[in-house]
Amino acid sequence: MSRTILLVDASNAFLTALSTTLRAEGYEVTTAGDGSTAVSAARSNMPDLIILDLYYPPDVGHGGGVPWDGFLIMEWIKRMADFPRTRVIFTTRENPAPFVERARKAGASGLFQKGKDMSPLLSVIHRLLGEPTAAA
Repeated sequence: MSRTILLVDASNAFLTALSTTLRAEGYEVTTAGDGSTAVSAARSNMPDLIILDLYYPPDVGHGGGVPWDGFLIMEWIKRMADFPRTRVIFTTRENPAPFVERARKAGASGLFQKGKDMSPLLSVIHRLLGEPTAAA
């Protein structure tokens, strides 16, 4: 049974690059470019792992300037019944150091800075999805 990943990022280039890499490795990948799409996607097919960017532009396409961020999206998804089985990894273009403690307290399994070398992120994905779900 393949493992499913929900990849949430406002950057189409990042979504395309990482989803292509993950699909080539055998993962089933769903992508979302904003918070409301991410919450809907998580609700419709509860993924094994969610990779969330920390920042998004205002969601003006859905009738308002809701300032979504990765922590808010995670908070909404946590309200769903099966969320405890789903791991979350945050990504950011910024220096991740100021967010480490907040991410840990939010229950994230990791926090990575986006860059050319995504191998540290990929190795954590392999480690998280290689574990039995019950051991989570």
